[in-house]
Amino acid sequence: MAHNGSSPATTAGCTTDRDGPLLLTQKRTAFSPNTLCQLFGQLYKQAGIDGASSHSGRRSFISKLAHNGVSPKVIMTLAGHKHMTTTQRYIDVNDEMLRQAVNLV
Repeated sequence: MAHNGSSPATTAGCTTDRDGPLLLTQKRTAFSPNTLCQLFGQLYKQAGIDGASSHSGRRSFISKLAHNGVSPKVIMTLAGHKHMTTTQRYIDVNDEMLRQAVNLV
């Protein structure tokens, strides 16, 4: 399907419209938050990932960004948080990270 500029291009349920939803339903509308949570739950189950949730995916994404040195302000923006304290709650800290921090001194 050609893109004429009047509406965002879509491919396999995804849109290129940066201001719109990333994933679209078959009717080309946004998923509800509850439906997305259920969808991710099904995907995690099919992938054999026990105990995962939509929030564990967010926590993993945010933690990986932080562990790789991405600016906290950038992470906060990507996560859609208004307050840095919300973003900080998502970042997992482990023993190896603590060791690496101490070794910097």
